[in-house]
Amino acid sequence: MEVFFSILGVLFLLAVLAGATLALIYMARKLNLLSAKYDGSSAGDGAMDLTQWSDSLVFRFGAVALLTLLLGIPLDRVDDVVVERSDLYLSVLDDIASAWGRKQWLSGPALLIPYTEKHVRTETVTDREGNERSVEKIVFENRIAIALPEIVDVQLELEEQRLQRSIYESVVYRAAAGVTGHFLLPDINSLSRDIDQIHWQRAWLSLGISDIQAIKAASALRWNERSIDFAPGTRITKLIRSGLHAPIAIDPAAGRYDFALDLKLNGSGGFFFEPFGKTTVVEMSSDWPHPSFQGSVSPQQRTITDSGFAASWEVPHLARSYPQLWTLGENDFDVEEFDAGVLLFEPISLYSQVTRAVKYGILFIALTFLMFLIFELGIQRRLHLVQYGIIGLALSLFFLTLLSLSEHIPFFLAYLGASGIIVFMISAYVYASVRSVGAAVAVAALLVALYGILYTLLRLEEASLLAGTFLLLVMLGVIMFLTKNAGQDREESVSS
Repeated sequence: MEVFFSILGVLFLLAVLAGATLALIYMARKLNLLSAKYDGSSAGDGAMDLTQWSDSLVFRFGAVALLTLLLGIPLDRVDDVVVERSDLYLSVLDDIASAWGRKQWLSGPALLIPYTEKHVRTETVTDREGNERSVEKIVFENRIAIALPEIVDVQLELEEQRLQRSIYESVVYRAAAGVTGHFLLPDINSLSRDIDQIHWQRAWLSLGISDIQAIKAASALRWNERSIDFAPGTRITKLIRSGLHAPIAIDPAAGRYDFALDLKLNGSGGFFFEPFGKTTVVEMSSDWPHPSFQGSVSPQQRTITDSGFAASWEVPHLARSYPQLWTLGENDFDVEEFDAGVLLFEPISLYSQVTRAVKYGILFIALTFLMFLIFELGIQRRLHLVQYGIIGLALSLFFLTLLSLSEHIPFFLAYLGASGIIVFMISAYVYASVRSVGAAVAVAALLVALYGILYTLLRLEEASLLAGTFLLLVMLGVIMFLTKNAGQDREESVSS
């Protein structure tokens, strides 16, 4: 659907440009600007000679081009204001996220099992008489085994929320997660040949949550037939920095251990998971219509509509770089290197639209000045370069007006209001300069067409570069067509 509207927008833009070009050519023909014929009959009525027009156009094109470049300075200052306001907006969003909840990562769960290794070491000691002898010394070392689940199934629902602070609005979410799965009895003895004792009764389960301050509710851990309350912290911060843990007394005779838990937490920006299971299945749904799927693996299935999205992942343990069982401290695995999830992406933010509009500023000013050059040829009266400069400053203020209005009202209404103000000001200025209602109306109509073209460019996300490039080519083509006979006109005037 987005591709269809992009193509439709490009076609509309091409139609507007073609119509504007034909209108300019028609006006130029009606005013005999495209004809090289001149019989000198009008020399006495104050009309300008074609040679003078040619020379004048060269100078005025150069002066207006220089003025257009100079107007890049106020446009650059406007761009600085946009960047400053954008930074302030991002700062407010960060403050809101710190109070509500930041981007969330769900890690785990992982099963931690302490065990003791017994080592017999032979040491050489020297007695008081200086005799050396070998002594066997028994050393006990404590280790922690990390076992990952066979199956992890995460059912996740993200509910969009909007928070307002001053004039700024932030998109956040409430997450409801259900985590189920099972462990098999890990083969701890495979980790070492020197195991003396496995402390099954001192095991615990750790669950990683990146922003624990945003946890609103956590059910008790359902472990087989038991219910165990969670406690703060993971107890393995080098591997999983923040989260929860639950102490578990493991019965080795059971062999299989089913677990289930429910979480409610806040967040913003996005939600990601790390696939700890031998098979990790995640099903995510939300009412946010603009997801951006990120991470090491894409979802196998996804459905995106105007009312939200649904996505599912199924990740095997072979896709990651760490095993199902290892000893903490003896291997430095980075469990954060492999993740997947979604960003709550805003396709066109307010400040990105204004920034894109400012980037088209020079092009827009150049098109307007080209229109005025053709216009003054038609009315046989020139505008002063100071008047061009004032019109250019008014065009520059359009972007600042757009920024100011769009922070308080929807972008379309802000664009409509800002363009309406500038069109009225320039049209009134032209009327005051040339005392012609028709001229003022013509300028207003052409400015409305130009602002319509600029708005179309802003709304085209994927095809904006194509449309902007085509607009430049059309602009250059019009200039080439209108000036193709300038040299011939000069030669004919000199020969006559």
